[in-house]
Amino acid sequence: MARILVSEEIADGGLDRLRAAGHTVDVQLDLTPETLPAALKGAHALIIRSATQVTAEALEFADELIVVGRAGIGLDNVDVEAATRRGVMVVNAPQSNIVSAAEHTMALLMACARNVPQAHAALKAGRWERSKWEGVELADKTLGVIGLGRIGKLVAQRALAFGMRLVAYDPFVSEERARQMNVEMMSLDDVIAQSDFITVHLPKTKETKGIIGREILAKAKPDLRVINVARGGIVDEAALAEAVASGQIAGAALDVFDVEPCTDSPLFALDNIVVTPHLGASTREAQDKAGETIADMVKLALAGDFVPFAVNVSAAEANETLRPYLPLAERLGGLFASLVGQLPKQLEITAEGEIGQYDNRILTLSVLKGFFGSMSDEPVSYVNAPQMAKNAGLEIRETSSRDSRNFVNLITLRSDGHSISATLTGRNGEPRLVMIDDHATDVPPAENMLVVRNDDRPGVIGVVGTVLGNAGVNINDMGVGRSSVAGSALMVIASSGPAPDEVLAALRAAPGITSVHVLTA
Repeated sequence: MARILVSEEIADGGLDRLRAAGHTVDVQLDLTPETLPAALKGAHALIIRSATQVTAEALEFADELIVVGRAGIGLDNVDVEAATRRGVMVVNAPQSNIVSAAEHTMALLMACARNVPQAHAALKAGRWERSKWEGVELADKTLGVIGLGRIGKLVAQRALAFGMRLVAYDPFVSEERARQMNVEMMSLDDVIAQSDFITVHLPKTKETKGIIGREILAKAKPDLRVINVARGGIVDEAALAEAVASGQIAGAALDVFDVEPCTDSPLFALDNIVVTPHLGASTREAQDKAGETIADMVKLALAGDFVPFAVNVSAAEANETLRPYLPLAERLGGLFASLVGQLPKQLEITAEGEIGQYDNRILTLSVLKGFFGSMSDEPVSYVNAPQMAKNAGLEIRETSSRDSRNFVNLITLRSDGHSISATLTGRNGEPRLVMIDDHATDVPPAENMLVVRNDDRPGVIGVVGTVLGNAGVNINDMGVGRSSVAGSALMVIASSGPAPDEVLAALRAAPGITSVHVLTA
C-alpha cells in the first residue's frame, strides 16, 4: 500500500481512515524547507495545511508522489503549476471550514463595531472606560462583500439577520443570482465608496494581492471598517495601517497576514484594529471535517479514482449519472489504443443519451487516462493526461447528444478509420462492447480479446475456432457482427489467455480473414 507523509497536525479521524485503508501514515511534524525534499522521496501522498511550502524544487525529489492534499481551502503554499507538470494531483477541502470562517468573520465584524477586545483589555487592566469605547450598530449599515463565493455568501446571509444593506463585488456572480441573495452587485470602487464595513473573501492570486490598497482606500468613507478573514496579502497591511492611523477610515479587523506567523506589525499598535492569529478555521468541527475530507480525497487519488476536490483536473465534478461511466470510459480508451495500433492525429469522443446532457470533460479525461496508460510506461493520471495528449499532438474532439439510438447511454471513440462503442446494461451496470469498426456486436470487455475482420461467408467462424482450439486457446465469449457494407463481418473473441504470435499469424493467413487486432487494456 501507499506511504502517506503528513507534515502538519491533522485530525486523528482522518488519519485513522487512511490507516484503516491499509496505508502507512508517516507523521513528521518537524520538517523544514531543507528537510522536506528528502522526506518526500518514496512518498505517494503528502498531506499539509498552510505552513508547509510545496515548491517546484521540493517536488523534484518527489519521485513517487501521486497527490498533495491540503486540509483546508487556500493553496498559495503549493506550486500547483509545477505539480501539474509532474502529473501530481493537488486536492483541498474547500467546504470543510466555510461555516467556521463565516462565523469568525461575523465575530470580527461585531468586535470591530463594538470595540470588544479593547474594552476587555482595559477592564482587565483595571480601567473602566465605558465612554471611550463607544461603538456603532450594524443595523441599517452597508456591508460590502468582496468575493461572493461560498464563504462570502454565508456571511451575507448572516449579515441580513442584523438588518444590514448588502452590496458586493464579484465579476463571476450575475446580478440575477445576487438579487436572489438580496445583494446588489457593483464595481469595487462603488462598493468601497458606499460601505460602512467591507469583508474580504477572495482567493489569493497575482490579481488579488494588494487589491485593498492605498488607491482604493482613498475612496472610502471615514467610518469604513475593513474585515479580512480570507488570505493575508489581499489587504495591503502598510496602506491599511496608514489609513487607520490618519483617520482616513475608522478601523479594521484582521485574522490573516501577508507573512505568518506574524507577531510584530504596525497594525498592532493601533487601538482601532482588532487582530487574531489566523483562527478562521480553528474550530473543532472544521478541523474534523478538513481531516476527514482530505483523507477521503487522498484515498480516491491513490486508488486512481476521480477526485471531486482536485484543483488541477480540468473537469467538473462527476455526478451520479456520469460516475459509473468513468471506469468504462477509461477501459474503452485502453482498448481503442490497441485497436488503432499507433498514435492518431485526432480522437473523437462522443457521449450520447442521458450522459450527453452533462459536462463530459471528466469522461474525456477518463478516456485519455486509459488511452495513454496503455501506450506509455509513464504513470498517467487525470492530471497529466491532457498534457500528454497536447505533447503528442493529439487533437481531441468532444461531441454529445441526448439521442443514443437503441441505448440509454453510449460512449463512442473514433479515429483513423476505427471506432468502438460501449455502454452499461442491466441492474448491475455490466459493461458491454456494442460496436467495433462500425460492426454491431455485444460482448463484455475482457483481459484478452481479438477482433477478427472477415468475409461474410460460411465456414470462416469454424476456421477461427479451429486455429485457436489447436493452439489450446479457449474461447470464453464471442460476438459476431455485420456491417452495413455487404459482405463484411467481424468477430469479437474473449479468450482464456493471450494468443501467441504464431497463432495470430495463422489467423491472418487463413482464407476469408482480412485483419486481426489484439485488444488489451
